[in-house]
Amino acid sequence: MKVSGFTFIKNAVKYDFPFIESVNSILPICDEFIIVHGDSDDDTSRIIESIGSPKIKVYNTVWNPELRKGGIILSQQTNIALSKTTGDWCFYIQGDEVVHEKYIDKIKKAMFENLENINVEGLLFNYLHFYGSYNYIATSRQWYRREIRVVRNKIGVRSFKDAQGFRIHDRKLRVKFIDAYIYHYGWARPPQVMQTKVKYFHSLWHSKDWIEKNVPNKVEFDFSTTETIQAFTGTHPKVMENRIKNQVSDFKLDSQIIKKGFKRNLLDLIEKLTGYRIGEYKNYKIVK
Repeated sequence: MKVSGFTFIKNAVKYDFPFIESVNSILPICDEFIIVHGDSDDDTSRIIESIGSPKIKVYNTVWNPELRKGGIILSQQTNIALSKTTGDWCFYIQGDEVVHEKYIDKIKKAMFENLENINVEGLLFNYLHFYGSYNYIATSRQWYRREIRVVRNKIGVRSFKDAQGFRIHDRKLRVKFIDAYIYHYGWARPPQVMQTKVKYFHSLWHSKDWIEKNVPNKVEFDFSTTETIQAFTGTHPKVMENRIKNQVSDFKLDSQIIKKGFKRNLLDLIEKLTGYRIGEYKNYKIVK
């Protein structure tokens, strides 16, 4: 069995992506690792070189501004990376996602067990979305709970829309759900960096006029715009130790006024009582 890791990145330093940690978290399980590097204007090239693994293969690209609307540039870059893979399984990880070492054996086992089962086209993971700092996670329905991160190679799998998930010719993938988590750190940046990152990423979806009308022109991001936050009581991946130790965020749960309306309260209550999330977006079909 051969496993290919793959990802894309641009301006990892400017927008404070935990990119080195992301790659290193799954590198042990990979026989090769494909990195598609966009036309960064910071030290991202140096960051990639510092990983120093012979498994890594880098392909440089220039982002097409005509593909920015709707976030399509993100799936296009993902598909370039996927097209360079040669493994039986392809492990996709975005630049702000990290896998805890405690899940590596479980993930590898799932790959082995399903290698010959062609009915399984991918593996589905749980998610933890860190918010405000590394000490809290966002848990409301606006955050996706699960997504595909391992796909079978050479069966026509393509990144879908804004690169959150995958499909085959617009068909949802048949996936095996495994009890492992992706740690998503994209919203755990300092408020100043978060505001800059949010404004930039909106430019991949919307026009300049839309951004001027809908994105507040603030120096710091307002972390009170999500509805449900709770303290994180688990452990972080070892590759994140230095970042955790040096975090500069002063975000505190008890200092935030969380904005939450009646509808959200009702839907959250139903989910809490039943475990069922009404209207949940599921870009996959789980198989036994």
